[in-house]
Amino acid sequence: MADVVVDPEIPPDDAALLRDGRDVLLRMRQGWAPEERRGRNVAGTAVVAGIMASFGLLVGVGPFGRGAGLLMLALIGFPVLVLLFVRDDPHDDDPGERETYELLRWYEGRYVLADDLDESSRRLLGRARNAIAAVTRSQVNAEGLLDDVRNAVMLPAQEWEIARLLAKLSALRAQHRETVTGGMTPEVAAVAAPLGRALDTSEEAVLARVEALERYAANVAEADRAYRAHHQIEELRGRIHQYEELVAESGADAFAVPELSRLAEDADRLEQALRRSIGSARDAFRHLDPPPGPDPRSRPNPSTNPRPNR
Repeated sequence: MADVVVDPEIPPDDAALLRDGRDVLLRMRQGWAPEERRGRNVAGTAVVAGIMASFGLLVGVGPFGRGAGLLMLALIGFPVLVLLFVRDDPHDDDPGERETYELLRWYEGRYVLADDLDESSRRLLGRARNAIAAVTRSQVNAEGLLDDVRNAVMLPAQEWEIARLLAKLSALRAQHRETVTGGMTPEVAAVAAPLGRALDTSEEAVLARVEALERYAANVAEADRAYRAHHQIEELRGRIHQYEELVAESGADAFAVPELSRLAEDADRLEQALRRSIGSARDAFRHLDPPPGPDPRSRPNPSTNPRPNR
């Protein structure tokens, strides 16, 4: 999985660039920025052209004649102009990096870099993402036996909400630790203690979200096993007549007929188990609380940070 978790409401093309933008983001945080786009140096071009024209006219009235002046102007002026335009090429930077840079600035607050999380938060995010991946890669999900439409919407929203909360938790926890390190007076300890408990309570709430995802993934895994077993049994049932024919021809009816009857009964029980397991998975899915809507304060302000042109 990518190291950047993106708000699922971001357009897919932009989201893909953001997920691949970890290296650019790390360089940005070290102070890197693409060079400003430079237009053609019109003033410089005009000055050089004027000098060359004057030089050509001066030579043209001399003993070499006008033809020599024009030839000299072409030989000297043209290469100078070419070098001037090449020097001011506006595509000095990688266009892909520039576009990623602009998107990272525009969508600031709507993506989370896993590197920014502390160790505990990274573990929780990893568990959540593993559970989501297990569900989305499952066979019962691919076959549409689960609520695949809601999965496609709810699971990315859950991943983003968990990542967003963990990013806030990690930042506040680091600030809290820095403030209380080095000893505290009783007055400071009285204030810091409940704030520390608030951080712990917030982490427990996020943990509950992650565990709900893991329960859902476990139910989906059980449904996957039942689904595979169901298909295997169905394949065997489809060949029962061949077994019965062989048993009859070999005279082994007394031994094999009861076994074949049990096979049909096992298939019926397995089909019921499959239905129950899929029902359990759907019930587990319903216990996933939908995350609240996006915080409008996290949205960029178009008046201060214009949307990059694509």
